[in-house]
Amino acid sequence: MATMDIFKGDAFSLVEMSTALERVPYKPGLLGSLGIFEPEPIRTISFGIEKQENTLSLVQTSERGAPLVQQSSIKRDIRDFRTVRVAKGDRLYAHEIANIRAFNKQSELQQVQNEVMRRNVRLRDDIDLTHENMKLGAIQGIVLDADASTIYNWFTEWGIAQPTEIDFDLDNASPASGAVKKLCNQVLRGMAKASKGSMGTARVAALCGDTFYDQLTSHPEVRSTYLNQPEASKLRTEMFGKVYDSFEYGGIVWVNYRGTDDGSTVAIDATKAKFFPIGARGLFKHIMSPGESFDLVNTLGQPFYAMQVPDRDRNMYVDIEVYSYPMYICTNPGVLYRARNT
Repeated sequence: MATMDIFKGDAFSLVEMSTALERVPYKPGLLGSLGIFEPEPIRTISFGIEKQENTLSLVQTSERGAPLVQQSSIKRDIRDFRTVRVAKGDRLYAHEIANIRAFNKQSELQQVQNEVMRRNVRLRDDIDLTHENMKLGAIQGIVLDADASTIYNWFTEWGIAQPTEIDFDLDNASPASGAVKKLCNQVLRGMAKASKGSMGTARVAALCGDTFYDQLTSHPEVRSTYLNQPEASKLRTEMFGKVYDSFEYGGIVWVNYRGTDDGSTVAIDATKAKFFPIGARGLFKHIMSPGESFDLVNTLGQPFYAMQVPDRDRNMYVDIEVYSYPMYICTNPGVLYRARNT
């Protein structure tokens, strides 16, 4: 029969359990799979970001031998920010492992490890979802907490005005010819100018709410463009016959974003679209601080930490805890455009 003494072994140490939890596949979100957030592990709870205003200017012609116009100094602004703690726990009581016995080829230790890992995975699922919510905020320029309060508004922090929401007029019964394409160009040109050349070969994506996506894919301009192509049959079944899918039009990859099923916890508003670059180097960063225990001091931060805390007074339970210390940054929120359906 398994006992609480099992938790005194190395198999349940912070390092072993954190390593095991790192091997659990990432589940909840699209934004994590895009790879747009560059990982940046640090050894402290605070980090600095340097902003440089590097602009181009015309050079006035001058006579040979005349003094040169001197380059103005680059304005720099260094700001300090902090990561946050995302943590959740579960409690495993003694009576819950009292009847665990060796079965087949599994030892009691292995079975207890499996139970602890099962609970760890459930905790990590919630923390993964929290990370997805913070990433979703970062690609809109405002990172939100679980209660919808603001952690960091990157527009405010950098003194950049948020681009005005664009009306795509998707419910217009008689739209002007090429109206959607013109609005796509407006987004692309605005993002390119705001990036000051840093976007390079980055592609532009738009996360769309359900209503926006449905109206866009049923818009006569979009449908006529695709349905006149040789592969029209395939597009009719694959693009226009699916939900939570994506397609490209007007130089933008349109994605019907699937958040949580309640449509509000982690979601894009049904009538909205959020534009952001994919592949713009240095635009989005994932800062990771180390954990709070003494054995993690001055170590590089990891995405997750898992630990067990026994009841040392009565030996009645073990607290199973998962921690993460992230911050998601947009270094130039001026490129983050948004739209509504009408």
